[in-house]
Amino acid sequence: MNETMIQYFHWYSEGEGKLWKEAEDNAQYLAELGITSVWFPPAYKGTGGGHSTGYDAYDLFDLGEFDQKETIPTKYGTKEDYIKAIKALKKNNIKVIVDIVLGHKAGGDELETFKALKVDEENRDKIISDEIEIQSYTKFTFPGRGKKYSDFVWNFTCFSGVDYAEGMDSHIFKIKNEYGTDWEEMIDDEKGNYDYLMFNDVEHRNPFVREELNNWAKWYFDETDFDGVRLDALKHISFDFYKEWLTLLRSNSGKNIFAVGEYWAPGYLSLLQKYIEVTEGCMSLFDSSLQNNFHTASNEGDSYDLRRIFDETLTQADPMHSVSLVDNHDTQPLQDLEAPVEQWFKPLAYALILLRQEGYPCVFYPDLYGAHYVDKDREGNDQEIFLDKVDGIEEMLKARRDHAYGEQRDYFEDANCLGWVREGDDEHSGCAVVLSNKEAYEKPMEMGERYIGKTFYDVLGRFEDKVTIDENGWGNFPVPAGNVSVWIEE
Repeated sequence: MNETMIQYFHWYSEGEGKLWKEAEDNAQYLAELGITSVWFPPAYKGTGGGHSTGYDAYDLFDLGEFDQKETIPTKYGTKEDYIKAIKALKKNNIKVIVDIVLGHKAGGDELETFKALKVDEENRDKIISDEIEIQSYTKFTFPGRGKKYSDFVWNFTCFSGVDYAEGMDSHIFKIKNEYGTDWEEMIDDEKGNYDYLMFNDVEHRNPFVREELNNWAKWYFDETDFDGVRLDALKHISFDFYKEWLTLLRSNSGKNIFAVGEYWAPGYLSLLQKYIEVTEGCMSLFDSSLQNNFHTASNEGDSYDLRRIFDETLTQADPMHSVSLVDNHDTQPLQDLEAPVEQWFKPLAYALILLRQEGYPCVFYPDLYGAHYVDKDREGNDQEIFLDKVDGIEEMLKARRDHAYGEQRDYFEDANCLGWVREGDDEHSGCAVVLSNKEAYEKPMEMGERYIGKTFYDVLGRFEDKVTIDENGWGNFPVPAGNVSVWIEE
């Protein structure tokens, strides 16, 4: 069966420990749609306690088990709930992908005093102060957990930089340690060196840190039996570290753990390719450039040339390492990387990632279930957001499950109307897909001789009339204006 992932959360997912139980209840439904992998949010305790999304990682060993940060459960539930959800998914032959945040830690338990240097926030290689002594919350003792699972104590030697100094204005401070005043090596020169992202930046050159993170990965696998990892914020973490970490995880688990990384660089395909090269292809990457093309196309309307939709994308250049997506928690409205795809274009975008050969598609939770939330806009005003379920997404998921197989023939000759067919294979009948960002069209396409005389219908219900394949194996497949149609054999 075709592989299909779902990001089973968004930035504003409901709290109060409900998500793990919901996933357990929905396991069978997801399997029926053809979902083969579920990507869960960070499951460990964040500094925000029961309100934390998990990206402000505090204690990696606390999966909702210990009374820390004023709560036992995480935002998403208890450790027991988490394990039950994983087991329910696996019972339905759905793999579990866990979110890994190893670039920073937050919410330290004790202040420490150490030497540091202020750096220019727009060029972190530029030092703008003399060496100074600062205090910051860099000691992590995890008093609620104690030494259960690990007795490792994080202190300032485990970090390369901080953004908090007691009694001083917030700024980025480079910690002076035995590795000097240089940041870890990155593949790009954005902000001089973009090793530092936020909170206490983990020093991956410290061998004791690497050992602890390797040991934690084995513990996490043993506790949960996950199948894959989603790696957060790769552009801020040593690429050498993740090569080692993944190699040891796969060896220690005895499992070919799937890995997909977030290197968010829309429009910079060369950086994604460079990262894959320096990490020797040990992981896939999210196709941020394709997501950005969808965002642009949805805003430009019929002036956008659809023939360019895959230009400069990882899905086109290296489909074996591409995880394609329409939106995610960082691109949704009110986020720093906000770049949402307009609702009218989402059915077209999902057809482009679900019903073609290239890439490993990832569906976004609000696009399957809808979402409603309130947050502050850039002016500090409350803004209410409604995200609707994407029209036809369930039907397209099932069409991927049952019909998106075999040879692919593209009909990309028109700037405003794309079409393609999947001819099917010995076990699956194929499908024909047409999409338009302008007026209604009718696209002649070859389904193949095996379909001569067969009739096809639109599973999205845009048309009542059927299409009959002629004596040459061709059919004329219509599409409504600004929409998509998906045709399968009756």
